Amino acid sequence: MDLHNNTILITGGTSGFGLEFASRLLALGNTVIITGRNAQKLQETQQQLPAVHIIQSDVSKAEDIVALYDQVIRQFPALNIIINNAGEMRKLSLNQPHELLDITREVEINLMGPIRMVQQFLPHLKTKPKAVILNVTSGIAFMPFPISPIYSASKSGLRAYTQALRVQLMKTSIKVIELVAPGSSTPLNDKFIEEDGFNAKALMAPEKIVDAAIQGMKNDKDEIYPGLAGLMRVMSRVAPKLMLSQAGKMGASTMYGT
Repeated sequence: MDLHNNTILITGGTSGFGLEFASRLLALGNTVIITGRNAQKLQETQQQLPAVHIIQSDVSKAEDIVALYDQVIRQFPALNIIINNAGEMRKLSLNQPHELLDITREVEINLMGPIRMVQQFLPHLKTKPKAVILNVTSGIAFMPFPISPIYSASKSGLRAYTQALRVQLMKTSIKVIELVAPGSSTPLNDKFIEEDGFNAKALMAPEKIVDAAIQGMKNDKDEIYPGLAGLMRVMSRVAPKLMLSQAGKMGASTMYGT
């Protein structure tokens, strides 16, 4: 696909993949709108990228998505690409008590957020001759990450949803892309640095992941597997028990109880 002169909406655009996407897509001559929950971080991002447009919005709130849609369609009617990037990852011991509303927060952001975004913007995207929905999933979609059980479930769910969405939209003008991200050196993973079994050397730089994503988009790929993501896909089929055993070693001394 042609990645010039598009109008692109990126959720979670103030750091990590979202910020890298915004920077690179602006450089290619696109109009870029980013969202985020934190107004200060949005302002700081706009100072860093003066051409970017910012809107404060929380993808976990249905009312925010409706308001976002109204504002974007009014101000940027040419919108033709949505990148569902906003995400949250927590380490969580299921042996401890948790409030029911809190324990599902990652599902609300990582899974329900993209589902609601697509549902809200789909009629508009269908009016565009060339539109794209890109969902950012994770290599963890192939292999549960026991230290982050709800994140694992949310990314597995998003992968399944993305595949189903692609089939349902195959006769429309909308291309559905999945970016399967490997472990990356972003703020999302900072909390795991001190955990036993964590290998920081295996993390891939976010700019390299986004570079691979943009190249994949240019080459009309449906699924993009940067770095170790492709290996995780293969190993999940060849040796799933080994993969789960290795993943389960992280945080074993502090997270798993009786």
